[in-house]
Amino acid sequence: MGAVTLLVADLDAMTAYYRDAVTLRVLSADGDRVVLGRGTTPVVILEHSPALKHAAPRSAGLFHTAILFESPRALAAALYSVARRAPGTFTGSADHLVSQAFYFTDPEGNGVELYWDRDRTQWSWTHGQVEMDTLYLDPNGFLDEHLTEEATADPVIGGAVVGHVHLSVGDVESAREFYVQRLGFETTAELGGSALFVSAGGYHHHMAMNTWNSAGASRRTPALGLGRVEIMLPDADDIGSAAERMEHYGVAMRDDGRSLAFEDPWANEIRLTTPG
Repeated sequence: MGAVTLLVADLDAMTAYYRDAVTLRVLSADGDRVVLGRGTTPVVILEHSPALKHAAPRSAGLFHTAILFESPRALAAALYSVARRAPGTFTGSADHLVSQAFYFTDPEGNGVELYWDRDRTQWSWTHGQVEMDTLYLDPNGFLDEHLTEEATADPVIGGAVVGHVHLSVGDVESAREFYVQRLGFETTAELGGSALFVSAGGYHHHMAMNTWNSAGASRRTPALGLGRVEIMLPDADDIGSAAERMEHYGVAMRDDGRSLAFEDPWANEIRLTTPG
């Protein structure tokens, strides 16, 4: 997964949250656009859009951006930073068997997950479905176990990337038809008829779609929140193959020679590109 673009009303406040609390670095700032990440890897792109309003309740859009840290120590450092600088944004935590995760809501209502993955050798698969759960995870216990003294002084430890993106959609079957049949992801888990998890390359999930807050939602109208989801493909040939599939299904596309952009059934913009 590439960077997630958010359309924001207060660029300064949102930049401060992702920089000072979540511990991303400002990689570039150009007028109404701020790119944050770690190293040279963009994670969140903020685009100032003050003319837009918040979406209506129960609309489709972003459920959360999930930021993947490389170790429990790195995750603990970021968790400690948010606890110090923006404790009111914490909404929960869970052990998902494949990962341990902490959940937040940023100042403009966008969901954020901070997590790390257990080694793939510890994941369990049955008939092509990965075993995931939602077990209690004590944030204070996690910090007691993994937070180091050095991290309290400098919480930026190692890299961080977008591990997965979770969307709110109107119905799961339409999501399956678009993201699995058309786009080419593989289904890795399902929760009844309310959530679908998909990935490429045997990951537990690169994307997820649920109807928990948005069942029956129609196409989005312009609003604050999700601007774009970026998916990285290995090379230009993969972009070409995706374009052929989208053309076969009659999906309207924008091709600038370096990337391919289109909308899912709820007008969430998806952009396919390659590294570099």
